[in-house]
Amino acid sequence: MKTFNILLKSINDVKDFVNIVNKYDFDVDLTSGRYIVDAKSIMGIFSLDLSKPIKVEIHDDKADDFVEEIRAFIID
Repeated sequence: MKTFNILLKSINDVKDFVNIVNKYDFDVDLTSGRYIVDAKSIMGIFSLDLSKPIKVEIHDDKADDFVEEIRAFIID
């Protein structure tokens, strides 16, 4: 499992992120505060506080291609 933070600044960022996640078979969860949502759910993502960083948990060890595709959203 890999974990890091992302920031989705706009509606287009959310749509682009969901489109990328849906290309992969493994599960990806997003955590904001006490809420955890499926990263493949656009409605779930919009229920989170998008003004703050969101924790990403990838439930697969072979997710390097996925991480590269979402590199623009990853923050330190």
